[in-house]
Amino acid sequence: MARSVNQRKPVSSPVARRGNPKPPSKTVIQRSHPSPWRTLRWIAAFGTVSLVSAFAGMTFVLIAPFQGTGHRGQGDPSWLEMITRGLQYGMGRPVNLLVLGVDKVLDAPEGSPERFRGRTDTLLLARFNPENGTITVLSIPRDTRVEIPGYGINKINAANVYGDVDLTVRVVSKTLNYTPVDRYIRIDTAAFRELVDLVGGVEVNVPKRMVYTDHTQKLYIDLQPGLQTLNGEQAEGFVRFRYDELGDIGRAQRQQMLIKALQKKLANPVMLTQLPKIYSVLQKYVDTDLTFAELMAIAQFSLRIEPDNLRLILLPGRFGGDGYEVSYWLPDYERIGRVVAEHFRDRPAKLVNSNWSESGTLRIALQNASGRSDAAQDMADFLAHHGYTNVMISNEWYQQTPETEIIAQQGDVGAAQMIRSVLGMGRVSANSTGVLSSDITIRIGRDWAAVLH
Repeated sequence: MARSVNQRKPVSSPVARRGNPKPPSKTVIQRSHPSPWRTLRWIAAFGTVSLVSAFAGMTFVLIAPFQGTGHRGQGDPSWLEMITRGLQYGMGRPVNLLVLGVDKVLDAPEGSPERFRGRTDTLLLARFNPENGTITVLSIPRDTRVEIPGYGINKINAANVYGDVDLTVRVVSKTLNYTPVDRYIRIDTAAFRELVDLVGGVEVNVPKRMVYTDHTQKLYIDLQPGLQTLNGEQAEGFVRFRYDELGDIGRAQRQQMLIKALQKKLANPVMLTQLPKIYSVLQKYVDTDLTFAELMAIAQFSLRIEPDNLRLILLPGRFGGDGYEVSYWLPDYERIGRVVAEHFRDRPAKLVNSNWSESGTLRIALQNASGRSDAAQDMADFLAHHGYTNVMISNEWYQQTPETEIIAQQGDVGAAQMIRSVLGMGRVSANSTGVLSSDITIRIGRDWAAVLH
């Protein structure tokens, strides 16, 4: 059964850690004094976190008040009251939130908790860290091969069907070296189309031709490559398309691309006019064990995050090859341990191999997006001169970019920053839109071509 406020057990702090026997040393909720300027900014952030949450596969900066958030059964607060009360809260410690985009159970009654018992089309673990002012989102491919207690080896997206959200939490935590999961939010993927249309579509550069039809899922994908504004149906197709050589992993990468596009879209103050409608849609499609106070704390914290402090990481792994009857994403537990140690621990652990990101072993991929055919080889030679010898030249990026981007593909921001200092240019970002087999992907922009060595 999906949880409601009446099923929740009392906790010793506003956000309790699942599987953690000790209560946190600090509480999440802290009082603060609102100002008119902060009120206006909070309203804007409120709309942003609301909309993006409902996109499941694009969730990171959460969330809006909706049915099932801890005030269920107590009477929904008014719109003005939600805004006023939301200003009172702040975060006092890091919080790990599991976000699940769930396929609707077709025979479940409308409004029934059973409608959230479908397979998880999307799994994200989002960490909101007020200690360093970052949000880290780990994308867990739905095809990840795991052991589900009581059911054996299966894809991780089956856990929600077999044992509801509690079993999913257990499996995710174990896969990530028993990383605590504080709270969850499940979102019916049916919300996707409605919300994209509410904001007037989202602008995305579609990287390739995408065509696919699935009558059973009522999914019709027909997208041309290039920069365009996608409506709700098209945006759903963009993020759910998985019928190419990258399968589920390519979809995870496109979800991250859409996150960035949504950041830009939702920064427009015009979006404030859609907040009541967004709230109304979310009431129908969301289940969570977050209280209203916790929800507001996360929303207000998300408001203050700089774009460069949003880190998007793909669960390290590889495609299953021969010997497997079904298609799996096989977790790389050594690299998962590094990601967890750096991004999901209150006190980052010392990495098992402290030399893993030194210049000679760091796996660097180059994607030429400069418009100059010799730019990639020139950069490879330059990096080799500075001790970076494990460099491969990948296929050119599908569009030119003005500025070189240094992508921490596995979340190693420190290594990316070191490379930036060597190059003397470039923008560091943490996401998984680069080459899957790399630690760092450098997308070479026109700025490098302008100063070819």
